[in-house]
Amino acid sequence: MRHRMACICSAFLIVPLLCTSCAKKTDPGVDAQVTSLGSVEVTAELLEIPGEVRNDPLYDYAHVVKYKVLTVHRGQVDKDVIYVGQYNPAKPRDAAADARVGQIGGNLRQFRVGDVHRLAMEVPIDDYYMGGIINKYFGQTEDPVYWALWTNRVVR
Repeated sequence: MRHRMACICSAFLIVPLLCTSCAKKTDPGVDAQVTSLGSVEVTAELLEIPGEVRNDPLYDYAHVVKYKVLTVHRGQVDKDVIYVGQYNPAKPRDAAADARVGQIGGNLRQFRVGDVHRLAMEVPIDDYYMGGIINKYFGQTEDPVYWALWTNRVVR
């Protein structure tokens, strides 16, 4: 009986420890680059990736995606929904920089609608990027397009 009681007590102690060690850890996406690059920093939810995003080795481009702003950390953002140009979005952010665009990056591995990102940006994109832009929103909005310098994944 005493042995059985000890086993039951041990189970009550071990199970909560296992549950807390398996719990998801939050990550606000903060690092030295996202908090210092660009003039605007936000946490935003990716709402839409229009069209197909492919890794085309013959063509480097920025693809405009739609975000819902959750928090503005630096700079000024006047709208809840913003449009952001992401350079070579099929590549992980830490592999997207090249000779044409050197100061971009982040820890984001893949763009998925519904995910939350911490972004360091400049605006408008035309002042910071002089390459191909795929903008499926062209003519649908007069809102400026931001240029993503750094994109980190946020875990809530």
